Amino acid sequence: MRHTSNTQGRHTSGPGEAPGVTLSKDGLPGWLDPVVHAVETVEPLQLSRFLPPANGAGRQSAVLILFGEGERGPELLLMERASSLRSHAGQPSFPGGALDPEDGDPLAEGPLRAALREAEEETGLDPSGVQLFGVLPKLYIPVSGFVVTSVLGWWREPTPVGVVDPNETARVFTVPVADLTDPDNRATTVHPSGHRGPAFLVESALVWGFTAGIIDRLLHYSGWERPWDRDKQVPLDWRS
Repeated sequence: MRHTSNTQGRHTSGPGEAPGVTLSKDGLPGWLDPVVHAVETVEPLQLSRFLPPANGAGRQSAVLILFGEGERGPELLLMERASSLRSHAGQPSFPGGALDPEDGDPLAEGPLRAALREAEEETGLDPSGVQLFGVLPKLYIPVSGFVVTSVLGWWREPTPVGVVDPNETARVFTVPVADLTDPDNRATTVHPSGHRGPAFLVESALVWGFTAGIIDRLLHYSGWERPWDRDKQVPLDWRS
């Protein structure tokens, strides 16, 4: 995969204003219908027991859950974080990061802009080819203190992607949904702290933690999940 910096067709705005972004379900492929339904009906506690602190603490952030269509059907865009990063080093994840002031209101369009901006900065994705269609309830990552808004998009016009900054990203890759639903690729991670969570062994990577949790719940509530062996365990070390 290679990087592209083409930004033709992006929304424009006046000086000092963030570009306008909207959610739309118009023209989505039919296979995304179960995902759209899941996003519209899922409750926060159905996704995770870690919800944002009631006192408003936590750093607002956003990730982009981008569905595309590849040679083997529906797929998701993921990246592997650089091993030198301070938090979640070396982990596969969705593109994303903390909101910047110019992204705007964290309770309005801010997370949408942040998800697209971070995806462009990390993977070279051209945001003009992405149609945002849904937002999941905000969740909390206790280990890093992030309050995360998951923004879902359809890769309507795919563009080349790849590592933009090796200091932040080790690689960028897509994973067929068929591989994520394959029972042979599923496992349960066990952290020394005792915490257990779903995991996926795909594309020479172990996807676990927040990212795996979101994928697991999306597959479940979209009706795409296949029975898998939850006793198949993958140990994690203390550095994870």
